[in-house]
Amino acid sequence: MQEVIAAAVTLFFIMDPLGNIPVFLAVLKAVPEERRKKIIVRELIIALGIMLLFLFMGSSILHALGLSREAVAIGGGLVLMIVAIRMIFPSRGGIMGDDGDDYTEPFIVPLAIPLVAGPSLLATLILLVETNPEQIKSSLMSVLLAWSISALILYFSPVFYRLLGHRGLKAIERLMGMILISISVQMLLNAFKSFIA
Repeated sequence: MQEVIAAAVTLFFIMDPLGNIPVFLAVLKAVPEERRKKIIVRELIIALGIMLLFLFMGSSILHALGLSREAVAIGGGLVLMIVAIRMIFPSRGGIMGDDGDDYTEPFIVPLAIPLVAGPSLLATLILLVETNPEQIKSSLMSVLLAWSISALILYFSPVFYRLLGHRGLKAIERLMGMILISISVQMLLNAFKSFIA
């Protein structure tokens, strides 16, 4: 159970729902209020579907492309580190570099991908299965737990925005970025150690 919670926490930090609240609100500001909740639910379900696809099919994709576990671990660690650095030192428009003002009603991009199910998350899911292929049920539980908490936060994003304010959300996002830096460094160290061995 401890491994499930640890993996879920990592996935939750990578999804960064609190940091994504301002982006979600900005993307949906031109959408009629009665449609917003439906769009958020739809995009979250699409993101979950993509996450489950990578969880169950990720290893097959990896082997089909001829990529080693170490290559994916190093790539995932580097992408995760870049995302974490952008969380700590955000550029204009947030960590994705674009707040999506041009969208009237988003579909898949940018809410489902890359905000919820981004490249670092998908690489982490492949690594979860590759590292512990016999613990697929535990990995599935971690994904569902992290997704459920993230989904709740994003569904009630206007409430969280009012409670925490823009500065509060930024402070939490930077804290999550600091933790993600440590996770990404550990991923890289593990990958290099495995490669050398």
